Amino acid sequence: MSDLPIGLGRLDTLDMRTSAHLLAAVREATLSGEVPPRPPRTVIGESWARMLAAGLDPDTGRHSGLLSTDEIEQRRQDTPLGEILPVLRDGLVTVADAAWHIMVVTDAEGRVLWRDGNLAVRKSADRLGLAEGASWAEDVVGTNAIGTALVTRSPLQVHSAEHFVRVHHGWTCAAAPLHDPRSGRLLGVVDVSGPAATAHPATLSLVSAVARVAEGELRAGHWAAVERLRAMAAPLLARIGGQALAVDRNGWTAAVTGMAPTGRVALPVSVRAGEVWLPSLGLCALEPLPGGWLIRVGGRERAPAAGRVVVDLSRPREWLVTVEGPAGSWVQRLSPRHAELLFVLAVHRSGRTAAQLAADLFGDPGRAVTVRAELSRLRRNLAGVLAHRPYRFADGVDVELVRPALRTELLPHSVAPAVVAARR
Repeated sequence: MSDLPIGLGRLDTLDMRTSAHLLAAVREATLSGEVPPRPPRTVIGESWARMLAAGLDPDTGRHSGLLSTDEIEQRRQDTPLGEILPVLRDGLVTVADAAWHIMVVTDAEGRVLWRDGNLAVRKSADRLGLAEGASWAEDVVGTNAIGTALVTRSPLQVHSAEHFVRVHHGWTCAAAPLHDPRSGRLLGVVDVSGPAATAHPATLSLVSAVARVAEGELRAGHWAAVERLRAMAAPLLARIGGQALAVDRNGWTAAVTGMAPTGRVALPVSVRAGEVWLPSLGLCALEPLPGGWLIRVGGRERAPAAGRVVVDLSRPREWLVTVEGPAGSWVQRLSPRHAELLFVLAVHRSGRTAAQLAADLFGDPGRAVTVRAELSRLRRNLAGVLAHRPYRFADGVDVELVRPALRTELLPHSVAPAVVAARR
């Protein structure tokens, strides 16, 4: 099945009308439980299923209201998206304006923070509710490029009646997620939207390319900040005996002494000065530095004894692992891939071989090398918690897996066979 909506392979007006009629027939049949003239794209069908399970009204959706001007400004100040807004505007606004589209930038909750482009289309967007401060999260307005890309964490184009809510059928939209390369955190999406009759199959490629360029700007700024921290911390580490590291606020190593260098240290979600147990290093003392932390490695309690692990996958866009042991508790956000791995290992407590995990994640036992590399990174963060041969949670570790209330919301971004099977 093509990644493009039905009918976007051709651009003539007749084809666009045919596409809209066919999509409407597919939606109507699918939502009423009948056999559609052709199946919807997988990503659209799964989104429709989530909306039906959540009880969203397919005619009007749900209204959450607009944020106040002060709240919008506060969110703009709190996100790194403002740093890359010039790149997004340079790459998209002129094209969007000429094509009777607008550019929209939202945060990770789907709240519109910035909007730019064709004035007439902006007025039409106001009537649709696509205004600054509005929520375009999937559970509010149904299947749409902004909200569904936030769920799937992949670029997506949604055209006409692929939108779950009927009042959006006159529109087309293409969105790409934006991630912070410093932490891997999902920041939001950039989207180009406009009347369905003006849809172009190249729009999604353009939006995706500009999103990658913008993330590259953040990455370059990040490494420049690490270099500044290294220059400041190197003289300090030279006077310290024992093992120590200087890391930025996201754990990226700037300088090290007395130990082998490591690219990044997994820090707790909430970091504060004082003693803290880090699974990869043991008991450490943290001291604040400008732009980061000084970590003095104590060398004790290098692994939890008979601890407890909670793998929390209950949220649609944030997954956490909590490790509890004699030295206290520690919480870390999980990347999409690591969330998939820990889910499979929590379900299969007796363990999985690399080939079995490759089949679970990719449907291909031959991708064992990729799995071993991911597990190596994960085990560095969770030393003493994960064992191998086979890969599993260590003996004596009590594991709790917290799933979302609706099965359809389990890691909705994932196409891993083991996760897809669990959702169904």
